[in-house]
Amino acid sequence: MTTEGLQAGILLPAFAAGLLVLLTHVPLGMEVLKRGIIFIDLAVAQFAGFGIVAASALGAESHGWQMQAAALAAALAGAFFLRWRERRNPEHQEAIIGVSFVAAACATILVLAKDPHGGEHMRELLVGQILWTTWMSLVPLAIVTAAVLAVRHWLKASPLAFYLAFAVAITASVQVVGVYLVFASLIVPALAARGRAKPGYLVGAVGYAAGLLASALFDLPAGAAIVIGLILAALLVRLRPAS
Repeated sequence: MTTEGLQAGILLPAFAAGLLVLLTHVPLGMEVLKRGIIFIDLAVAQFAGFGIVAASALGAESHGWQMQAAALAAALAGAFFLRWRERRNPEHQEAIIGVSFVAAACATILVLAKDPHGGEHMRELLVGQILWTTWMSLVPLAIVTAAVLAVRHWLKASPLAFYLAFAVAITASVQVVGVYLVFASLIVPALAARGRAKPGYLVGAVGYAAGLLASALFDLPAGAAIVIGLILAALLVRLRPAS
């Protein structure tokens, strides 16, 4: 255990990134649970990840506009496809989502197969680089967060609007926190919330804070530590009797 990692210049922007992610992911996660399409976040996040990897393989600059456009285009294409399949065959939607995730994940692995840094890129895609967050890098995420929150009341009425907003939010967050943390931020607080947003936000904030502190104190991977922090915070809330 060491306190050398407790640097406000690193932890505070990372925590702010987590709060921005939670602002959209808690209500979206509650809608995902209501619709019964639990793994859609993994699938859309993996579509966005494939877009990032493909753009990188074609020579796009890291975090440049080409990579952002590729990630968003891939996520939107995946979202449109899943919405189209939902309309045609809703009873098999969860299975289709699962197959879509596996297909996108395997396509990503194939693109990275000849990259000498492929393993590192895959790890970054899955667990994110939240500790590399800066205040300036939060601006695009903040803009996307504000846009999604502005249209959140339409998401329940329009399935297409839900899928589009979902794809945009996931594209922005997966590049900051990674696929695993996107899934945990959507589902874990929503599960603990019992249909109410405030407990979900509380679980999310506590989980991010605990995970970041554990990562700093024990020199652990931040993304994985935050996922465990979210799960532990959710368990504490769920163990309390419902009021």
